[in-house]
Amino acid sequence: METILRPMIVVGGSVLLTLVVGWATDLLLRKADERHPETPLWGLLRRARIPYQAMLCAALLRGSYVEAQVFPDHRSAVGRLLTLVLIGSVAWLVVRIAAAVVETSYSRYAHAHARRDPARVRRVRTQVSLIMRVVSAVVGVVAVSSMLLTFPAMRAAGASLLASAGVLGIVAGIAAQSTLSNMFAGFQIAFGDMVRMGDTVVVDGEWGTVEEITLTFLTVRTWDERRITMPVSYFTSKPFENWSRGTPQMTGIVYWHLDHTAPLDLMRERLRDLLRECPAWDGRDYNLTVTDSTPNTMQVRALVTAKDADDIWTVRVAVREGMIRWLADEHPYALPRVTTADAAPRPTPDGLPRPRPRRSPDDGARRFPEQPTKSL
Repeated sequence: METILRPMIVVGGSVLLTLVVGWATDLLLRKADERHPETPLWGLLRRARIPYQAMLCAALLRGSYVEAQVFPDHRSAVGRLLTLVLIGSVAWLVVRIAAAVVETSYSRYAHAHARRDPARVRRVRTQVSLIMRVVSAVVGVVAVSSMLLTFPAMRAAGASLLASAGVLGIVAGIAAQSTLSNMFAGFQIAFGDMVRMGDTVVVDGEWGTVEEITLTFLTVRTWDERRITMPVSYFTSKPFENWSRGTPQMTGIVYWHLDHTAPLDLMRERLRDLLRECPAWDGRDYNLTVTDSTPNTMQVRALVTAKDADDIWTVRVAVREGMIRWLADEHPYALPRVTTADAAPRPTPDGLPRPRPRRSPDDGARRFPEQPTKSL
């Protein structure tokens, strides 16, 4: 009877105590979250409930499994298994707590600076994201190393591993040269403020928004919902356009090819009216000038402004469409056309126009004589 009750009491008591402590901790965090709605820290800490309970249960069982006398012939294996679970749950809990603290700090910073300096908020978001990835990687490496060191064979191999660390480091550096360069490029992007999450960039002729930045790759979401994944070393070795660098305000250009008789003054007034009707225009500036001319048409350029890259696209397409529709309805003569009139006669030496030669009705017959037909 004792061999049955003892394991049930020890194991059941450990599990029950874990559930009670986990429920009480979650209740306290919930009340703290209700009392302090200005910070998301307590709500984020509630996400760590599962690793917290796993750590607590593994610690209780690790300290009491000897008294439970469960699998006495495999006591060493059970102890090592509980130790591995304890190390893994502690690492999981540390990552969750670090994520909650970092996310809370970022939320406060973003709430305070979102309106005054959105570019700095995006930069901090990029740095926070990469820092959390580094912290997770470091904690994972330490946890795996601690797990391996619980095996006696791995402890004995530690001395030989340290002795060959120099050679292995050289070999690993040569083999993973591209990976290491991408990792260092990721740190350079994060703390060098070259590109940030949410920035509008143009890479390889593709326009899009930076959606994700890691230590090795960067994802750009294009306007047509495609994702372009590129190594971060691309942004440290090749030139690219960053439309969000500095201030997000932008100036857009709209071109028309029109006839030389186009009413430029009326077009300027119409441009002003179109911009006033467009909510994406920020009201900073606008302009309309003739930038080029050909024998048949002239090139008219309009400059418009907007607060960011998305709005400048909206303003450009609205102005282009509205101006063309207005010209087609009110001034169709201003649209480009092909001239089919006869050329003016070359003047005579005295300045008078040279008379055009008269054609007789049979000119066509002389130029195109009737071909004789052959009889069969």
